[in-house]
Amino acid sequence: MAGGGVHGARDGGEQPRERRRRVLVFPLPFQGHIDPMMHLAGVLHDRGGLAITVLHTCFNALDPARHSEFRFVPVPDGMPADVAAAGRIIDVILAMNAAMEASPAAVRDALASALAEDGEDNGAACLVIDANLLAVQRVAREIGLITVVLRTGSAACLRCFLAYPMLHEKGYLPSQESQLYMPVPELPPLRVRDLFQTKISSHEMLCKVIARINETLRNSSGVVTNTFEALEPAELEKLRGELNLPFLLAAGPLHKLSSKKTTGSSLLDQDYGCIEWLDTQASGSVLYVSFGSLAAMDSGEFMEVAWGLANSGHPFLWVVRPKLVQDCDSVALPEGFEDVIKGRGMVIQWAPQQEVLAHRAVGGFWTHSGWNSTLESVSEGVPMICRLNAVDQMMNARYVENVWGVGFELEGELERGKIENAVRRLMDEREGAEIRERAKVLRRKVAECLDSSGSSQIAVDKFVSYILSL
Repeated sequence: MAGGGVHGARDGGEQPRERRRRVLVFPLPFQGHIDPMMHLAGVLHDRGGLAITVLHTCFNALDPARHSEFRFVPVPDGMPADVAAAGRIIDVILAMNAAMEASPAAVRDALASALAEDGEDNGAACLVIDANLLAVQRVAREIGLITVVLRTGSAACLRCFLAYPMLHEKGYLPSQESQLYMPVPELPPLRVRDLFQTKISSHEMLCKVIARINETLRNSSGVVTNTFEALEPAELEKLRGELNLPFLLAAGPLHKLSSKKTTGSSLLDQDYGCIEWLDTQASGSVLYVSFGSLAAMDSGEFMEVAWGLANSGHPFLWVVRPKLVQDCDSVALPEGFEDVIKGRGMVIQWAPQQEVLAHRAVGGFWTHSGWNSTLESVSEGVPMICRLNAVDQMMNARYVENVWGVGFELEGELERGKIENAVRRLMDEREGAEIRERAKVLRRKVAECLDSSGSSQIAVDKFVSYILSL
């Protein structure tokens, strides 16, 4: 199946008023899941003339005032205070689903409120949910509401999820130290160390979450993925056969299709002063450093990163958000650090990342290799240093280095000398120049998929047409 089963074409304008339909969207309340869902909502609103209702939890709730074009309906999440405070994603997913399953009437009432017509549309067509929200899908099915899943990770990651039973049967998982670099021929080019894993929650909990994701996927009417055909062609082709759903559409990079900025859906205040600082830097000279919204390091690693950046001699923009250092709500820079980097380095709490990566001054990205960050970097042709931590970051980095050739992994202990060498390797040396050229090629492929006849534009058209046919 070539992503089909859904037909339609753009007409160049908003759908007629009488065809106006409402779509419900429900993101998982973490930054890396919120952003692509809100971008998809923006695309459906702008392209299809569709009305959007955002269902949201109290945990990491969005501010409706920042999205005046959408309706918002709260859904009780029943999150225990200790789980919410710790914020560990696997624990939150399981606790949230358990609470919703224990009180399905609360979810049903929220969906009923979202389905209520407001005089501007002729009813809700479907619910677009994150694959982690199985409890919500079960209630939606009870009331006859069609669900479509938005997958916020890569196609390779989704294949890994579907293969999880096989990976256990064949002994790849749970992983053993002696087997970490052993290839997994069923999922090339992955090795055991690249498989979806976590250091924070138990392997049993992770298996439970992935089993629930797979159930959500298989019970959906279709899947939209935040990737694009030219980036993962083999993975998408295999997925379509493995899932056997009416459609699987590769509509990414969603942030490039949407006119909506991330400001409204950011859980932290973005510092736009960094853009003015980047304006003063030479083209391609700045290394942007950000380890995402959840990853944390110990205080020793933080010190090594700081002095590695300072000693590299390169301009850099470093995101030091609250809780970047484990067990520290606020993070203090090393004594004397700011004097050493004055005029050459800038440290902020949170960045408007898409704008930063698109800036002419940025020549490299040291990233935790989350999928959003990877896709945003690929979209702008920015090469990467990958310092991964858990979940899908290992396989994302594997593809960055070994499939697309647009970066490399920084392995082992973080040590300032190693960091200096990695920065220079990416920003100065011949290898970095070659990586940069491959990144430019990949950026052109992004531009092609975003063209009026490109694969991602066609995927969005198919999805809008499907919604209007319901």
